[in-house]
Amino acid sequence: MFRKFILLFFFSSLLVFSFCNFSKQNGTERKEHTSTNTVSIQTDKPITGAEQLPVYLPDLEGKKVGLVVNHTSMIGSTHLLDTLLLSGINIVNVYAPEHGFRGKADAGEKVKNQVDPATNTPIISLYGKNKKPSAELLKGIDILVFDMQDVGARFYTYYSTMFYCMQAAAELNIPMIILDRPNPNGHYIDGPILDTATCKSFVGLLPLPIVHALTLGELAQMINGEDWLGKGLKCKTKIIPLKNYTHKTTYSLPVKPSPNLPNEQSIALYPSVCLFEGTKMCIGKGTEYPYQVVVAPDTSFGKFSFTPTNFQGMAKDPIFANQKCYGLDLRTVKVEGFTLSYLIDMYKKEKDKKTFFIPFFENIIGNKLVRGQIEKGMSEKEIKATWTKELDQYKKMRKNYLLYTDFE
Repeated sequence: MFRKFILLFFFSSLLVFSFCNFSKQNGTERKEHTSTNTVSIQTDKPITGAEQLPVYLPDLEGKKVGLVVNHTSMIGSTHLLDTLLLSGINIVNVYAPEHGFRGKADAGEKVKNQVDPATNTPIISLYGKNKKPSAELLKGIDILVFDMQDVGARFYTYYSTMFYCMQAAAELNIPMIILDRPNPNGHYIDGPILDTATCKSFVGLLPLPIVHALTLGELAQMINGEDWLGKGLKCKTKIIPLKNYTHKTTYSLPVKPSPNLPNEQSIALYPSVCLFEGTKMCIGKGTEYPYQVVVAPDTSFGKFSFTPTNFQGMAKDPIFANQKCYGLDLRTVKVEGFTLSYLIDMYKKEKDKKTFFIPFFENIIGNKLVRGQIEKGMSEKEIKATWTKELDQYKKMRKNYLLYTDFE
């Protein structure tokens, strides 16, 4: 037993050392965040929940384990699946979210069940026929482990997968360990609260603002605490919190969280630019600049010109492929939080305003009010003022579930 502990300690230490080197080599040194909020620059890098092997491995020994993971579930350069298998843990199934286990599927593309060729582990898709794992899919599982890198926006679907796994686990009395990771947009709160009565969907599942400023560990606490699982359900969760992390800490992701968020600029712009998925505009998906340009084939939208083409590793068949488009180039703008200004500006420039928005806009924005407010010519300041009361209520509620020092 002592020999096993020594080997485990050596292995976990080696992985942490690998992570630090990997982060440094990939340019993840601490940088000042382009935000209106004050941030801290720390010399000690955040230590993710996944890196803290000695804390949660005892809970997995002798158990049949299900992993809810994807390509971001890394400890340095080693995947969590490989790490646990090398540690002698019995991994029965991997459950994969949108973009799949390896993170290569397009946004919205259904992911099929498969077997991981490297480890011969079954990969069960939670972004196809089943978004919530059924009792049959969880048969024989003693404990679930969740580990994914989120980006802190309500329409980013990894938290929806976590929610459905928590709900299924609660129904079957299966405990769940959540290995927490930083939120790169966790330093501010903005956007309307989702109206779950009219706009609930997989891209908007819970009554959260667009930028909720929670890690997934904190959100899991909120899900349980606010009884959002329904039917009096509570998921037995053990959260492994981050070390060296606060909501003032900036964090450069060592692995891109999904195919169309390749860099810090795209992640910072994502909450604002994703709104255009509910419009006719192209936001660079499938190109070299996803979520960093806003264009359409009409010179009225701006002087910047860009021709969308398929780009390897990104989404397939971008809108307006091979057509010269005009609009906004946001690749070098200073991002200062969530804004409606890009959306309002493009709407004003649209010649045929009846075709600008598509029905999906309500799913993205989260209510049935904002479209009308923009169409009436309300300013960003006026529209945001209509969110103030519900955001104040949310901020007060959020304080009950924080695991880390807040930005305020």
